[in-house]
Amino acid sequence: MFEGISEKLNTTLKRVRGYGKLSESNIQDALREVRLSLLEADVNFKVVREFVESVKNRALGQEVMASLSPGQQFVKIVHEEMIKVLGDESSELDLKASPPVAIMLVGLQGSGKTTSASKLAKYLKETLKRNPYLVPADVYRPAAIDQLKVLATQVGAGIYDTKAGEKPLEICRNAVSEARLGGYDTLIIDTAGRLHIDEELMDELKTIKRELSPHQVLLVADAMTGQDAVIQARAFMHEVDTTGFILSKLDGDARGGAALSITAVTGRPVYFVGTGEKPADVEPFYPDRMAGRILGMGDVLTLIDKAQESMDADAARA
Repeated sequence: MFEGISEKLNTTLKRVRGYGKLSESNIQDALREVRLSLLEADVNFKVVREFVESVKNRALGQEVMASLSPGQQFVKIVHEEMIKVLGDESSELDLKASPPVAIMLVGLQGSGKTTSASKLAKYLKETLKRNPYLVPADVYRPAAIDQLKVLATQVGAGIYDTKAGEKPLEICRNAVSEARLGGYDTLIIDTAGRLHIDEELMDELKTIKRELSPHQVLLVADAMTGQDAVIQARAFMHEVDTTGFILSKLDGDARGGAALSITAVTGRPVYFVGTGEKPADVEPFYPDRMAGRILGMGDVLTLIDKAQESMDADAARA
């Protein structure tokens, strides 16, 4: 996960940590390498520019803490600014609404919507102790309906028995009634995708959203597609006002661009990330942990934080 970008950033920051003194010149050199590493990872250009500018301003304008070397201080600033880019704080999925609370999953074909639906159902059932009901509403890819039925059995979730010939809107309406009768409190709707964004797809999604008024509309974005994921995010936000994201396939050869750009560009949070093919391979998105992974230096960051705490304690006693 993020091997390429982590290796390059780690090499740059390791060298900076060894500096006994930070000057504008070596800060500029380090930031040039950081900038190139982020751009090569397909991070949005505007996001990179603002990130580098923020790090530069803080590194040049902030007093170096007494217990930290200048290089360590620079690493700490990079880490903190990366957390801000990723969303600052983790966001919990809001499910406070009258049951069944509808969660509508949208995205392009192949993004991982169907597997993400089952993973989300498993997480809600086991971690949040909810009673999810899966809705196969992708009638254009029959395999998606069969796949979701198999996955629902694996994760122990209820599922609407989509019939041949049913229209997506009809499926969703009937599923709401079935969920109420069955005592399910959460509806997870697996909608259709296309290989590309088109008017027909968006019209169908807008109709379902208008009729069902889902509490959450989550875009499932393939983390391996980099900037394409951000372009998709903008398009879906414009058409169906997505409330957040699930980043799928983060275990693949992801360069990092989608994870680092999507919240900064859209202002909407990433709620979950898919980390493998199994139903259990999903986890909440924590910006601080993700920043640590991307920088590839969790142990170093822990030591810097401990040094900071020690300095704070000394200052309090003084």
